[in-house]
Amino acid sequence: QVQLVESGGGSVQAGGSLRLSCVASGYSYCMSWFRQAPGQEREAVAILDGRGDTYYSGSVQGRFTISQDNAKNTLYLQMNNLKPEDTAVYYCAATAGDGYCYTIYAATTSDFAYWGQGTQVTVSS
Repeated sequence: QVQLVESGGGSVQAGGSLRLSCVASGYSYCMSWFRQAPGQEREAVAILDGRGDTYYSGSVQGRFTISQDNAKNTLYLQMNNLKPEDTAVYYCAATAGDGYCYTIYAATTSDFAYWGQGTQVTVSS
């Protein structure tokens, strides 16, 4: 069982930056950030696997960076040049298995066994 606790959401104007954090109680080979906007499905935006490979959705590529501090058991999502369309609840998620991860377009919510409570990000124009 891995518990995930996110923090760092908030309100920012377009062009601004935020950094989300996710503290994990245990290890997972495959860590990710998903987001869900009102009326839309939850989508994967960034994935980090145990080898350090990263994957991003096209809508955030070049603006968001996923990283991990293993000493602190913390996953981060640095979000720069935020746009109003980035407004959503952001979730940290982790898989239960070891040694396997997903590319951004193959990842679905059912692939991830553990989820944080979500943190709201609101970007105003």
